[in-house]
Amino acid sequence: MVKCERCGESIPDGEEMEHYGKLLCEACYMQALSPARACDPWAVRSAQTLSQLDEDYASLTETQSRILKVLAETGGVTAEALAQELAMGLPELEREFATLRHTEKIRGQMRDGQKVIRLW
Repeated sequence: MVKCERCGESIPDGEEMEHYGKLLCEACYMQALSPARACDPWAVRSAQTLSQLDEDYASLTETQSRILKVLAETGGVTAEALAQELAMGLPELEREFATLRHTEKIRGQMRDGQKVIRLW
């Protein structure tokens, strides 16, 4: 059994993936190939257009609703604090951030030299 060089999880023999010389698990490999991008003008425009065509397009998942609830209660927190509060890993949370950013529900802001996530 091999360990993922990104997250440290054990990978069953034969299921490891190589990316730029590193052995990765499937989840880390997919994240390396398709990283979450919060600042993507085309994604924002697409989200705006699709939500005008289909009101259910912008419906939130349970995780996204929990993120928005914490941000409403706190006024904004760091990504690390939010991950700890929701008991989630940062990579998983960053994907949710990207979706919420594209739908203009959350945004980043610098406070006291730290990047915090807050409601739009």
